[in-house]
Amino acid sequence: MLLAIDSGNTNTVFAVFEDNQLIGEWRAATDPNRTADEHGVWLLQLLSANNVDISSINETIIATVVPEALFGLSGLSKKYFDSKPLVVGHPQVEIGIKIKLDDPSQIGADRLANAVAGHKLYTGPLIIIDFGTATTFDVIDQNGAYCGGVIAPGINLSLAALDEAAARLPRIAIERPDSVIGSNTVAAMQSGVYWGYVSLIEGLVKRITIEYGYKMKVVATGGLAPIFSRATAVIEEIDTDMTLRGLAYINSLNRLV
Repeated sequence: MLLAIDSGNTNTVFAVFEDNQLIGEWRAATDPNRTADEHGVWLLQLLSANNVDISSINETIIATVVPEALFGLSGLSKKYFDSKPLVVGHPQVEIGIKIKLDDPSQIGADRLANAVAGHKLYTGPLIIIDFGTATTFDVIDQNGAYCGGVIAPGINLSLAALDEAAARLPRIAIERPDSVIGSNTVAAMQSGVYWGYVSLIEGLVKRITIEYGYKMKVVATGGLAPIFSRATAVIEEIDTDMTLRGLAYINSLNRLV
């Protein structure tokens, strides 16, 4: 079995695959100072509670956009699963697609995993929208090559900035308001956040498609994808496990090499 670890700026997801089938996933706040033993105590209890045979996990793969977190996660793989992890983004790790960037080393490991999964699961040119700490729009051509994209502030990041910078504005939850015109402060803020992001999605998808020159399939991932997909027709598919599936595909590719 495979343990796939997706370590983002906000959360770290641990997922177990058996024969490329996702059988469970667990989430923790990302802490770059967490040691291998701290990861191990927490994760092994969860695996045991969910009847996952720990001794069957013999492969590990890590994607992280937090370099400081890699040491503890690598130690977890080696000490508790007797596995030298594949690290996405390492020069010796094959991903099976071409990266058409000025400096390919700058792309985040999670975006690489999304690109691999997107090309594997969907046909034709793609726009992959990932609702994470940042909201990213990644462009994948019909051959699976990563062509670049857009990085915008994530919605929770925007909410936190608004809360910190505006003393009289309250902290709000992400909700779809009944109308665009808010009749009070909270409703107006919710409209700005929700419909503002819907407009961001629709506007960027339109501009990317025009610039690319062909119709593109739009796939969304990340925990907030279902909330926004209900408000716009431009999102055609939701795949909340896309990053994890991409890691499983990358692992399979490299284990065959």
